[in-house]
Amino acid sequence: MIDIRVRAHTLTCAASTGLNALRTALWNRESGLRKNDFPYSDLVTWIGRVAEVDNFEWTNTNSEWKSRNNALAAVGIEQDGFISELNNVVKELGRDRVGIVMGTSTSSIGHTEAAYRELENERLPREFHQPKVHNSHALSIFLANYTGLRGPAMTISTACSSSAKVFAAAARWLTANIVDAVLVGGVDSLCLSVLHGFNSLELISPSPCRPFDRRRDGINIGEAAGFALIVRASEAMADSVRCSGYGESSDAYHMSHPHPEGRGAEQAMRGALTRAQLSAEEIGYINLHGTASRVNDAVESEAIGRLFSPATKVSSTKGWTGHALGAAGITEAIIAIESLQASRIPGTLNLDEPDESLAFPVQQSNLETSLQHVMSNSFGFGGNNCSLVFSKGQLH
Repeated sequence: MIDIRVRAHTLTCAASTGLNALRTALWNRESGLRKNDFPYSDLVTWIGRVAEVDNFEWTNTNSEWKSRNNALAAVGIEQDGFISELNNVVKELGRDRVGIVMGTSTSSIGHTEAAYRELENERLPREFHQPKVHNSHALSIFLANYTGLRGPAMTISTACSSSAKVFAAAARWLTANIVDAVLVGGVDSLCLSVLHGFNSLELISPSPCRPFDRRRDGINIGEAAGFALIVRASEAMADSVRCSGYGESSDAYHMSHPHPEGRGAEQAMRGALTRAQLSAEEIGYINLHGTASRVNDAVESEAIGRLFSPATKVSSTKGWTGHALGAAGITEAIIAIESLQASRIPGTLNLDEPDESLAFPVQQSNLETSLQHVMSNSFGFGGNNCSLVFSKGQLH
């Protein structure tokens, strides 16, 4: 695998708009979850809602792209000087040599829901005649328009692993010389289909989620927009974060349940370690998928226990953000990158009574410790699994 680096990254989620707010929320243990106040939903639960999206204003010239998901993407990509760094890369490489790989699970389905609510004589009102919005590729084509990039654009939709797999796709594109840089990321916004769909599966908790806690009883849905700029390494980037490994699997055990022994999860983690040419003992921290559902936490814990020793620190950060579904992978990858750079591990919010029946101990409190390599896990419906490894270090 060639030496691939993270040139820039940013994250907007329920806990933060941009990285400075994220750092404050993580280290002060300030959750972004709130009681469900999403329009048209009466579910008793907690959600991770990005308030800035509610006030986003579309101009007449770009109203054809109007949707909550695209608004969230626009808010997110404008943070932390990310657009400025993207423009620098475009000046160096050209617009045709920068690709786009985005992950999402719902895309702009919330806007499609709104369109059906506003039907007039069984016809869509003219404002909803938006063929570029009412499809699952909407996010990538919107970002191509928003940024002016002209390289290939692809959308990955593999449930909760969607925006983790973007790093693997970017690595393959760069290795094959299809492009010279890739804008990767993921955006998923709140919508009724997701909130009430997961409730129908009896997976929604009426309380703030409690990953790996004895009393855990389900997930909280959140929304997020995260982005990273992936490039081949250069001498000027000697100290930047490396995308050192990825592992993917699809065990297809069940439509929604993971394999009871976590075989697909284990395969993904082993693949990431192999590509990174690392042993399990060299991973200092793992950001777990850790949804707070009873089955998923138990299965992930079992798979972790077969590969890693208790010396490896692990935690779930969904108590800050909620489960961002198609944006979960990028959300947790960026938190893992932030942990690597700051040598600080976020604990697990709401983990007050650790489940002693689980196979692996989970970090409760924040911890400062030296880190060289970190892993991020994203395990989705249908057994779509992806694990990523990020590392510090000089050029090879």
